[in-house]
Amino acid sequence: MMKFSLISGWIPALTGMLFSPALQAQDTSELPQQLQDKIVIAKEACAAFDQGEFALEWGAIERVDLDGDLYADWVLNERAFACSTAASLYGGTGGSMSHFLVDNELNSLLNQGWDVISVGRYRVVIADVHGSQCGGINPTPCVTSSVWDSEAKEWRSTSAEWE
Repeated sequence: MMKFSLISGWIPALTGMLFSPALQAQDTSELPQQLQDKIVIAKEACAAFDQGEFALEWGAIERVDLDGDLYADWVLNERAFACSTAASLYGGTGGSMSHFLVDNELNSLLNQGWDVISVGRYRVVIADVHGSQCGGINPTPCVTSSVWDSEAKEWRSTSAEWE
């Protein structure tokens, strides 16, 4: 009985991983042109560096609702770009670029990681950014939060005024 429970628990989990949108999203043929252009530039940069070979690693392409319209938008994360001849071609101590495509508008952000949360009616992109953006140095903790303004077609954020 215990074996059946373990197997029956693993099968849905494994099926979910194998057929998840994130896994299937690594196929670049369905990418919008703006993101395909970013990949072409990255491939050319890699090839120019000692004839390197370019690869997209897990997490390079993500589909997530960034603006709260219940449709998946596109994100291209350069942290998951790889070049056989240059370990740090697409990132450094400040992080790597992430390219966010919402409403056919492409915006990029240098970050060390990001996530999306819901706050009230808003979808909010929270990003870990270089400490210099908070008046410090790289290890200084620093995050930014932004919401998509669909009317203005731009990201909106502000610095908090703490007292």
